Amino acid sequence: MAAAAPALPTFLRPRPPPPFPSSTPPLHRRRPAPSRLHPARPAAPLSPVSAVEKTKGAAAAADEVQLEGMPSEFYDEEWQANQRERTKEWHAYRQKEEAEEEAKSSEYREIGMRMKAYPQEEVCKARVLVSSFIRAGEDVEKVIEKAAERGELTELVLMVIWNRLDVARRDDEKDAIRSLDLLYRRVETEILRSEATPAMRLLDELLNIHDGSDDDKWLKACRKHMIEVFPREDPFTMVFPPGFDMEKHDGQIKLPPQDDDVLLRVDFVREVDELLKEVEAEQEKSKLQTGYDPESVATMLKQQEKLRTICQVEALLELAATLKW
Repeated sequence: MAAAAPALPTFLRPRPPPPFPSSTPPLHRRRPAPSRLHPARPAAPLSPVSAVEKTKGAAAAADEVQLEGMPSEFYDEEWQANQRERTKEWHAYRQKEEAEEEAKSSEYREIGMRMKAYPQEEVCKARVLVSSFIRAGEDVEKVIEKAAERGELTELVLMVIWNRLDVARRDDEKDAIRSLDLLYRRVETEILRSEATPAMRLLDELLNIHDGSDDDKWLKACRKHMIEVFPREDPFTMVFPPGFDMEKHDGQIKLPPQDDDVLLRVDFVREVDELLKEVEAEQEKSKLQTGYDPESVATMLKQQEKLRTICQVEALLELAATLKW
């Protein structure tokens, strides 16, 4: 009889199979941890998606979103072409406006730089004087004459008025243009009058007497004024003072005092004749405008006014040459 095998320890004995297979898994079953020597197998790589397909997908998604709120004409090709054309026109218009604004700014800077060469104090005085002319209103003639007597009318004053006139022209202020143009002419006339000879001052006074209506009445007034201004040319009045009575006079006869402001008729005739010769020479060089555009019409009117003034000066010259007391 064989010997009985030695009995195994309890913890080495195989467990008997369960009487019936367990249909439910244990409640707390631990999953084995992956071995460090055998890492988890990577997932299968996905098929690559191209950038074109991504763009198409994004555009399709965007179209789906825009379709909900955009008007139908937004997707019309003709409407989009018109919008692009309008955008181009708007950009061109904006560039044109910017160029015009820059040109206007440069013109204003140029106007402001004209008086940089003059002393600042004199420029301020000239501006204050021009402002007083503008505020004078109906009394501007008196204010200009008083300024001329004080010797305040200079070329700098004319430049200040011209700068204001330039700014008004660029801003298209018609009332200011008209007023400043008249002011410039009046101040320029006063400056020329203060620098002119007595004969030219008398000529200017005689021309200003004319009211534009009656030439005969004007010539009579000019004759009367000439008799008052020109001294008598007979020998007695040239040697003796006015009011001298030969029969009642006793003692030494003294010559009348010499007056530097005395204007002889011969000097007036000589200077006016030279002026007419210069003006006629300039008239022969200039051609008469015959067009009907605004610039030609304005030039033609100026030439006609100049010819009318020349005719008046010729009449005054003849009157002075044939003047009799």
